[in-house]
Amino acid sequence: MTTADSSVGASSSSPTDIVEYDIEDKPPASEAVPLGIQHLLAMFLSTAALPIVIARAIGLGAADTTFILQMALLVAGVATIVQAYPIGPMGARLPIVMGTSAIFVAPLIDVGSQFGLAAIFGAVIVAAPVEVLIGYFIDDVRGLFPPLVTGIVVMLVGLTLIPVAMDYSAGGPGAATYGNLENIGLAALVFLIAIGLNQFFDGFLKMVSVLIAVVVGYLAAIPLGLLDLSGVASAGWISIPMPLSYGVAFEPSAILVVAFAYIITAIETIGDVSGTTESVGRDPEGRELKGGLVADGVMSAVAGVFNAFPNTSFSQNVGLISFTGVASRYVVALCGGMLVVLGFVPKVAALIAAMPNPVLGGAAIVLFGMIFSVGIRIVTRGVVLSQRNLTIIATSITLGLGVEMRPDVLSSLPSEVQLLAGSGLIAGGVTAVVLNVVLPADDAVETSDATVASTDGGQE
Repeated sequence: MTTADSSVGASSSSPTDIVEYDIEDKPPASEAVPLGIQHLLAMFLSTAALPIVIARAIGLGAADTTFILQMALLVAGVATIVQAYPIGPMGARLPIVMGTSAIFVAPLIDVGSQFGLAAIFGAVIVAAPVEVLIGYFIDDVRGLFPPLVTGIVVMLVGLTLIPVAMDYSAGGPGAATYGNLENIGLAALVFLIAIGLNQFFDGFLKMVSVLIAVVVGYLAAIPLGLLDLSGVASAGWISIPMPLSYGVAFEPSAILVVAFAYIITAIETIGDVSGTTESVGRDPEGRELKGGLVADGVMSAVAGVFNAFPNTSFSQNVGLISFTGVASRYVVALCGGMLVVLGFVPKVAALIAAMPNPVLGGAAIVLFGMIFSVGIRIVTRGVVLSQRNLTIIATSITLGLGVEMRPDVLSSLPSEVQLLAGSGLIAGGVTAVVLNVVLPADDAVETSDATVASTDGGQE
């Protein structure tokens, strides 16, 4: 995102001059409903695909995957409404769309694979106050996470998820047809359509390029015999959410891994709040940053209680606000209401959960690759690439990917320590934080980092 220049505040190019609907405006229903649907389409695939990736990676069956996806939609809808229309200190009072966070995918797969689903939800609930505390003390802790550190961690999020995307493109881990031409071809079709629509078209087709690619992939999977809709037929039309359906377990190492992920997603939320207010030509107020982070943390804990994974603000919807000039929180709340309705309908969740592995993989390559590219953009835009900073980048990325790709190097350590040290996000992220604090920085680098951190929150 770019920072609004006060020197052009009165010019025709000022953000306030291109806003069709401001934050407090309420468009008529004939406009508000389709605008809400547009927000839904912009975020839907990401918030649907990520729970499926986690569920399948830890070995859940079709029924459990459908249920968790259903809960993810429901919690995302409630969280979106709370951000738009706060409850006490919880909520930014801004048009912020919430959904399952990509930051947590790799850590939760590690936790679930080692300790099971109950440990995931236990860690999600217990570690959530970390982000709430960041909200209350945002001014005191923000300096630990300049764009250099943030960019490295975001790059690691994308890089550590690449093997997951490739596995599903080949048919899914352990599949008898792993790597056959039908799977690879279907994944390639989804990938190419998504890239083509995104790069050669503008407007609506560009915004929903991945969603269209997935729909085409669904249809192409039918003649290949890769689409199984039996779960849709058996799913009910209406279902009432039940808290703690899988129980909870509290593993200290799992809680620490998830707590670190909450720190990273807090930085992402700071950037998204800043981007949202920038679209109407101003910087975020302290209460907006605090409310957004508190809502992020509290609603993620609620997600854990209701069998869903942590939520965060969705950057693509921030871009949609800037693109359309529609910053109405009323419109975004309508999007949240639509998600809530979908969360009560198991058949919808079952239809999404039936996504063939290669279709999911082709979409995931695009989504996870974009996460990596966002990290590159943060670093290259906000950091002077001095020898010191290049050393921090190289060391952090190497250690993060090293333990992720070769976890056996830690096999002599206790299992709890292996979970912490074996997470690429933890190993690389902690390395970046420590080296950034310990290594001396020159004045030019410090000035650049401080400027970007104060205007951009270190995120897109």
